[in-house]
Amino acid sequence: MAQGIEDRGIFAQSRSRLLRQERDASQYSPLNLAFIGDSVFELVVRTILVEQANRPVRELQRRAGRILSAAMQAQMAEKIVPLLTEEEEAIYRRGRNAKPHTKAKNATLSDYLKATGLEALIGYLYLKGEDDRARALIRLGMEVAEASIE
Repeated sequence: MAQGIEDRGIFAQSRSRLLRQERDASQYSPLNLAFIGDSVFELVVRTILVEQANRPVRELQRRAGRILSAAMQAQMAEKIVPLLTEEEEAIYRRGRNAKPHTKAKNATLSDYLKATGLEALIGYLYLKGEDDRARALIRLGMEVAEASIE
């Protein structure tokens, strides 16, 4: 173990540092949730792609780019929203209804807002320590993405 870091997963280590203030995950702004959720989402997607097959990096980048696009995330969100708990759906709506100061280059505003809602949800689940739920939702969403990439 490096310099006294407990033997826990990287998610748990990062989360414990961030949450030392004992703040409830739902108290973060939806755009802060989306900010952290974007990174978690990307890491999980890239991990799943590597787990699927030992592909050339160019192919991994191409697939990841398509899956991580706002348009694809919007499609994923449409698939998983009916499966969310009331609490999760409320977080998704907060993210979707947030007023971002930027817009994705190649996405409609509607897609961008749905993607922001999805990222906010993933960020929320990450901060709550519900990594399995976050991964399960991302995997469900990836079924949509994989079908359109193939």
